[in-house]
Amino acid sequence: MTLNPVTDALISRLKSILPAATFRDPDPHYFEEPRGRVTGQAGVVLAPGNTDEVASIVRLCAETRTGIVPLGGGTGLVLGQVMETGPAPVLLSLERMTRIRAVYPEENVLVAEAGAVLANVQQAALDAERLFPLSLGAEGSCRIGGNLSTNAGGLNVLRYGNARELCLGLEAVLPDGSVWNGLRRLRKDNTGYDLRNLLIGAEGTLGIITAASLRLYPRPARRAAAMMQVSDPAAALSLLSMARGLCGETVSIFELISGVGLDFVARHCPDTRLPLTARPDWAVMIDLGTGADQDPEALLSALFEQGYEAGLVQDGVVSQSEAQRYGIWEVREMIPVANKRVGSVSSHDISLPLGAVAEFIPHGIKLLQQVDDFRVNCFGHLGDGNLHYNVFPAAGRTRADYADKIAEVQRVVHDLVAQYDGSFSAEHGVGRLKVADLERYGDPARLSAMRAIKSALDPQGIMNPGAVLRAQD
Repeated sequence: MTLNPVTDALISRLKSILPAATFRDPDPHYFEEPRGRVTGQAGVVLAPGNTDEVASIVRLCAETRTGIVPLGGGTGLVLGQVMETGPAPVLLSLERMTRIRAVYPEENVLVAEAGAVLANVQQAALDAERLFPLSLGAEGSCRIGGNLSTNAGGLNVLRYGNARELCLGLEAVLPDGSVWNGLRRLRKDNTGYDLRNLLIGAEGTLGIITAASLRLYPRPARRAAAMMQVSDPAAALSLLSMARGLCGETVSIFELISGVGLDFVARHCPDTRLPLTARPDWAVMIDLGTGADQDPEALLSALFEQGYEAGLVQDGVVSQSEAQRYGIWEVREMIPVANKRVGSVSSHDISLPLGAVAEFIPHGIKLLQQVDDFRVNCFGHLGDGNLHYNVFPAAGRTRADYADKIAEVQRVVHDLVAQYDGSFSAEHGVGRLKVADLERYGDPARLSAMRAIKSALDPQGIMNPGAVLRAQD
């Protein structure tokens, strides 16, 4: 069904039912994605202050067949929050809905509104002597509604799972403007279709999340980190298995780092100290969180010794203080910064079965070098099979030199991912950027079911039109 643009008549009606504070000046930051490559549009920018106001907006948009683009922190990288073309929509920002509604330490539950910044949710949990383990590079600006709408991953997935695993219940406004009051704090609830998991990861295409009941955990009493040099990704995978056997569920993070990434950091972030004396071709970063009766430094030292004896590890450093732990993880945090300063030809957020990782990485490099002279900075969350497989210009060249090769590079990488039964989008979602990829690589039966669900819940197609699924005429 064809959507209508925001009109003066619609704005007039919105002004008659909403407080003046709801209306926002169309500041440029509402329309740009983080990389600055795309600028979106909107007929009006609204920032409701509560769920009832969200419902009022959605009901009026449903009545007038006007599209709605929900906006959290605007940190998404697949254009889920940016609509470039089509009838100008309502841009609905959750920026004013930031309250932590309740904390239940004994239940390990926190209830937050969708506009709460992730770092503030983390702090509210810490204030209650608990841990909310979702951790992302953008945690200082991303919002919990967006995290759930994209099923965000991040660093701690190995131990705690994606955002989906950290949510017990939701409050949401559905496409007809009705409010689903699903903010339950239950671990078990087998009472029909799971609307919570349907909305999580739907990227605002099936409704607008307004609040969530989040799962908390006990805070680790002690933490330590290590960086260890390994010969190749196969050795890193063997070390991961060894770590889980030796350290059990205390392994929170296990990251793969390439020598290319370390070289980028050394060259473009010179104030960052690299922990290892020599720059390895491959390394891993490991973080442990233990109880008070365990010694994470001793566990990591034992892992190093076992890995060294098995021929998996050649060098390493184990933190002996929180400052040293931070120094190790600063290297990982600076890799995306260095990548941006180099300028990628194409970046890929992929996931693979763990057993395929060691073969995929060199296979992909070989295929890409048949296209042109590239450097590949492969890094990421090895513990859960999520790699950031980013392709960069050869030394002395720039991204502009490869403008005619970008589509071919993406096709080579994503075709190979499909060959290994992986995913072209591990944690960033589909948005509008990867709709064609979903159509190319998605299972036909699954796509048909997704379209049927979209049609049933949002028959007018007003919710984030064109995101995830191509907008239908």
